[in-house]
Amino acid sequence: MEIGRAAYVALVGRPNVGKSTLMNRLVGQKVAIVSPKPQTTRGRVMGVMNEEDAQIVFLDTPGVHRPKNKLGDAMLKSVGGAIFDVDLSVLVVEPVAAPGEPELELIQKLESSGCPALLVINKIDEVKKEKLLAVISAYMERFPFEAVLPVSARTGEGVDALKAELLARAEEGPAFFPPEQYTDQSEREMVAEIIREKALLLLDQEIPHGIAVDILTFERKREAFVINADLYCEKASHKGIIIGRGGAMLKELSSRARREMEQLLGAKVYLKIWVKVRESWRDSDFQLGALGFTKEN
Repeated sequence: MEIGRAAYVALVGRPNVGKSTLMNRLVGQKVAIVSPKPQTTRGRVMGVMNEEDAQIVFLDTPGVHRPKNKLGDAMLKSVGGAIFDVDLSVLVVEPVAAPGEPELELIQKLESSGCPALLVINKIDEVKKEKLLAVISAYMERFPFEAVLPVSARTGEGVDALKAELLARAEEGPAFFPPEQYTDQSEREMVAEIIREKALLLLDQEIPHGIAVDILTFERKREAFVINADLYCEKASHKGIIIGRGGAMLKELSSRARREMEQLLGAKVYLKIWVKVRESWRDSDFQLGALGFTKEN
């Protein structure tokens, strides 16, 4: 496939607005983990959409929020950096006719960067269509978006129109990645995120946000993969909850993660997860670095 046009596009917005779901839909593959909990995305996640003569590289960024620790600070820095590094930004919002503090902060960043931007109003399947006019008006008063696209990342409604807008703005030039590549994440990184996603889905309240995953071994042996991982939490009490009575919670988490890994890798997976405590790792520069979180994430 010969590609003659390409562009880098940042997806920005508040937590839980649906950026990762939207990117997965556009790419046609599960690139970023998703969950109903805020701040699921911790760093830039890259997804690549390949069409016949064009390639769009998406940077899915963490949701803009008020940081409570050094991990939150690093997540917020990655959002601002992404806007200044791309050809086009897409501000993803919910169908509410009153931009909040996160949206206004992002609009200020768009103004500073001089980066052209599209407005995507997600979750239109949850509201009556006549309410969208007020949303569009409220945002256009704040910033001259080049286009406004109402979509539902969950159902796919409006996504083809968004895809057409993105492709129309791709500039002539070589592809950034081979046509068969849909992310820059390694398989090792993706399996770590799969484990974290299952923790987000299964565990309640604050516990999932204090979790990090470190893949110790990732080996192919004949027709199977052997994967060993440490799952870190911040409190001994959290460790007990993650393991569960008789190990039931950890068993369920591991089972769900293993099934998805087998789909990703196309082979049988032998997975072992150990739960360990690292107190206050989200506020330790050393521990953040040891777990792979850097200022560039």
